[in-house]
Amino acid sequence: MIGIDRRLINNFNWLLFVVALLLTSIGIATIYSANYNPEGVSYLSFIHVKKQLIWLIVSFFSMIIFISFDYKKLEAYVFPLYIFNVILLIAVLIIGKTSMGAQRWLSLGGFNFQPSELFKFTTILIVAKFFSNESKIKEYSLIEVLKLILMILFPVALIVKQPDLGTGLLILFVFSSMLLFVGIKRSSLIKIIAAGLIFAPLSWNFLKTYQKKRILTFLFPEKDPLGAGYHIIQSKIAVGSGKLFGKGYLHGTQNKLHFLPEEHTDFIFSVFAEEWGFIGTLILISIYIVFFITMINISQKARDNFGALIVIGVLFIFFWQFFINIGMVIGILPVVGIPLPLISYGGTSLVVSYSLIGLVLNVGMRRYIF
Repeated sequence: MIGIDRRLINNFNWLLFVVALLLTSIGIATIYSANYNPEGVSYLSFIHVKKQLIWLIVSFFSMIIFISFDYKKLEAYVFPLYIFNVILLIAVLIIGKTSMGAQRWLSLGGFNFQPSELFKFTTILIVAKFFSNESKIKEYSLIEVLKLILMILFPVALIVKQPDLGTGLLILFVFSSMLLFVGIKRSSLIKIIAAGLIFAPLSWNFLKTYQKKRILTFLFPEKDPLGAGYHIIQSKIAVGSGKLFGKGYLHGTQNKLHFLPEEHTDFIFSVFAEEWGFIGTLILISIYIVFFITMINISQKARDNFGALIVIGVLFIFFWQFFINIGMVIGILPVVGIPLPLISYGGTSLVVSYSLIGLVLNVGMRRYIF
């Protein structure tokens, strides 16, 4: 640690790190439970937990990398990163790897890389850079942010084309939230909402058949209880059957009897809710709230607008993943394949999450460094 400013170490936000680690630990325990076989050796449980632990180690190294440099240096690379990311998204549509009907990955030396995950990171940097030079709060007109809107919509269109509607919508939610945070004129906001309402019905014709089915299933799950609506109905049964205190760890029945799809990824909240009940889910949501509030506090103490907006952008990425995932498994939102942050199984998601946390810690550690 020789040569490192002591203020960097003193300003390390241990609360954010510990809460993130706590959520990941809950996730690993639930991943084990999701594939647990009470009648024999739970091979899938062990293999998934082993892989998640390996990815957690990789995530720690990634977090350290994102802590180790001054985040202000990122400003010079925002637009080159944007161009690079767009090129990758175009490459996905041309030479990308197809899996389960979706062309979302680039294969690099045997490693599958998803450029849409990188664009979550790029989005917050673009917005932070765009508004970083403002010394005071003002209300922006639609014309002032039109260039920024177009810069985000084009890559989002490429992502939806893959198709990856969930990630596309998540990026739009994060971008819209950041626009509202920095301030936009009421008249401009009304115009954007009106344009969205007009475009929404027209966009129906551009959706894939399975995407249309997901939306119709969300609206009318009981119309096809043994078909398209089966999984969401079973998910709601799992959540409800947990009642107040749950059935106990490793004693959930919906996932053990294979009623839940993707029980260790997209529907992991259903597994947790069945085993720990209303009290357990209330505690889990409270931990997430502490996680979000800690990031808000870091943003308020940031040394500049660029750092503050980076933290707010990361906050919105985590919040919308949290909100959409829980919303879809309890039936108030369509199923769009968004993982529960830091809890769902998945190496790419975990590495990206800890990289973003590292960036937030970076901003907090350098609040007094000029």
